[in-house]
Amino acid sequence: MASHDPPILEVFRQAGALLEGHFLLTSGLHSPKYLQCALVMQDPERGEKLCRLLARAFADDRIQCVVGPAIGGIVVAYELARALKARSVFAERVDGKMAFRRGFAIEPGERVLLAEDVVTTGGSLREVQELITASGGHVVAVCALVDRTSGRDAGFGMPLTALVKVEVPAFTPEECPLCREGVPLVSPGRTGKK
Repeated sequence: MASHDPPILEVFRQAGALLEGHFLLTSGLHSPKYLQCALVMQDPERGEKLCRLLARAFADDRIQCVVGPAIGGIVVAYELARALKARSVFAERVDGKMAFRRGFAIEPGERVLLAEDVVTTGGSLREVQELITASGGHVVAVCALVDRTSGRDAGFGMPLTALVKVEVPAFTPEECPLCREGVPLVSPGRTGKK
């Protein structure tokens, strides 16, 4: 991105993707912040700029394929692949496990970049990494637009490269200061309040 462009987190704010309030996370924990990357990526020009910026980190890695888990990683993987002149595929859940469908396959020895929109625990990416390895592919690097791991090892066996790292506190309902203040709880995956 050009130097006159806003910092990465400001791009998320401008897209309405950095939400502040009182959110119920999938884990059952509560948080004062929530990142909705789909809102950033809905603008093709903005999504392309962000992914081109991220792709620079892998310019010399001879990436042949970029793989993202459905759904969040699909568009990110596609834009990274376009920037790196590689092909793009995605894995999706079949009977609760990540799998390649739709004719997608990883070739033995293929150099793969794993990509996601937001990484919190890294669980989906680890599943896809195992799938690639079982196919004979070689995972060269792992990346995301946003790293929410808070410095925890996500278990990839290699560093996670991200455009931005965000520390997002999370609380049990019993310890949540927002609950004590009476701030309405919102579940961002659904419409409306809990």
